[in-house]
Amino acid sequence: MADPMTSEPANPVAAVRAVLPSLTPAAQAIARIVLDDPGVVVRSTITEFSAVSGTSEATIVRTARALGFAGYSQMRFALAAAVAKEPERLVPGDLGPDDPLTDVIAKVARAESDALADTAAQLDPDRLGEVVDAIAIARRVDVYGVAASGLVAADMSHKLLRIGLSSHPFSDAHLALTSAALLRSGDVAVAISCTGETPDVLVPARTAGEAGALVVAITNNPRSSLAALADHTLVSAGRETAFRPGALASRISQLLIVDCIFVGLAQRTYDRADAAIRATRDATDRYRNRPM
Repeated sequence: MADPMTSEPANPVAAVRAVLPSLTPAAQAIARIVLDDPGVVVRSTITEFSAVSGTSEATIVRTARALGFAGYSQMRFALAAAVAKEPERLVPGDLGPDDPLTDVIAKVARAESDALADTAAQLDPDRLGEVVDAIAIARRVDVYGVAASGLVAADMSHKLLRIGLSSHPFSDAHLALTSAALLRSGDVAVAISCTGETPDVLVPARTAGEAGALVVAITNNPRSSLAALADHTLVSAGRETAFRPGALASRISQLLIVDCIFVGLAQRTYDRADAAIRATRDATDRYRNRPM
């Protein structure tokens, strides 16, 4: 399957956060230092960072490569450029139990704005275009997701239905598997999971692929099991906090990807989409204006 991390990441901190779950324990320890205080890397030679992190220089170099950089120097330069460009974004204030609501509003708005910006920076237009092309001609589109990702799955399916595409959302694993087993070549299965490891999404996606459908993954982790089995992976971003678990933090960026797919489809199938939107709008208008 295609590897979504084939070049140096546009946003190094978002890229580190995305692959964190797939790293070894030693690499995770280094990555967490990068996430907690990118400035430590910027200010430190590899020897100095080795002392700070308590790991060997060889481990640091391997970790930098695992994060998508050629080596420690390249990671250091990328983080320095990010700090110089937007220093206040790299370590946003976390929510605390005693924060006043004015701070809650500001911090949540900032976190979601950052997630949208990070997702947009990571979203590959060519891969997005391939996904749009496949869905535009699909016989049927299944969308799998549970919990917060299930809400995104329902939103995507509704949007596709509005422009005349046959789509069904599934948040129940048994129903998802039943539908996935009946897919075939020419169908598309979209699997949405923050971690990319959710069994209720992973197993139907694998089943859909085995049945011949094209599988699209929307996930925060480009090195997850879901990304590995998908034909196309679109990477979302979201910063997990004590009051915003990963799935909730990534929901807004998952919705951005869904909206980009929807708009792309509406452009590709303009006449059909326009006719479908008019027909569905007329139907709902007649319902609202019916005699009581």
